Amino acid sequence: MENSQNVTLEERILHAKNGFVMLFFFLLITAAGIAACIAGPVLSESGMLSDRAAVAIFSVGMLIVIAAIIGLCGLKVLNPNEAIVLALFGKYYGTIKKSGFFWVNPFCTAINPVRKSSITVGSGGHTSVSTGVKKISLKTMTLDNAKQKVNDELGNPVEIGAVVIWKVINPTQAVINVENYKNYLSIQCDAIIRNTARKYPYDVNEGEDEKSLRGSSQEIAHIMSLELQEKVENAGIQILDVRITHLAYAPEIASAMLQRQQAAAIIDARQKIVEGAVGMVEMALDKLNENDIVELDEERKAAMVSNLLVVLCGNKDAQPIVNSGTLY
Repeated sequence: MENSQNVTLEERILHAKNGFVMLFFFLLITAAGIAACIAGPVLSESGMLSDRAAVAIFSVGMLIVIAAIIGLCGLKVLNPNEAIVLALFGKYYGTIKKSGFFWVNPFCTAINPVRKSSITVGSGGHTSVSTGVKKISLKTMTLDNAKQKVNDELGNPVEIGAVVIWKVINPTQAVINVENYKNYLSIQCDAIIRNTARKYPYDVNEGEDEKSLRGSSQEIAHIMSLELQEKVENAGIQILDVRITHLAYAPEIASAMLQRQQAAAIIDARQKIVEGAVGMVEMALDKLNENDIVELDEERKAAMVSNLLVVLCGNKDAQPIVNSGTLY
């Protein structure tokens, strides 16, 4: 029930007071408090006030100075594309997205669980996060997901890596709904990449319409983007783009897969050569019969077909032998 309430938490835009006006006001209050602290003992020594009255004035001055100092703690500075999420005594108070100099309730505390933490990207990468910063960046950021080893649809181990372009659009959900929104995004990205890679083969044979990781990288990256957006929706994150940056067979099978690809390429090439050679032989026989150049029996036709196929399908140039005798 609590998780459901967190997901449906609506962002409250806080209209904070002008920081310059409040700074000037608290400086005046501070000056007045200091003046009261000085005036009490001075008037007491001059005999114009009793000691009890002087102590009262001094105490009031100290309270005013302390209150002014506490009030100055409510001053906040926000740069462009930054936001700050505030809580008051454990309850969500509001969010400031507008850049400028503001004053808020000094007892409000900023929430940012990402500060003083680090996240692990991919299977072996490590990315440090800035420490001590309670502001939420609304800028477009990049998550470089290091390459990880997964099995494709056929069970072949492949290495795949991706880069995610993202930004925070709802800072309230980013800091309240999840423990660490950057770490959350990284883990979800790893899971999406693994699940997507298992659904498609690394490569398919020529002429097949089935999607593959190598031949349909843009379509698969788009599928990853949609699935990742669905997973991080509750964290207030918008996925702008997902691109596959690394895709290769795992080292232990890379050489075997390369030989298989070379063999498949040779077979396809030979098939095209044979198809072309048969067509040329058929055309040559038709032309000979059509123009009545020479009459050949079935045995001579078979010999001619055999010779033409050897010439057309051979890997090396044929060495012609001139027949100086008769044909029969």
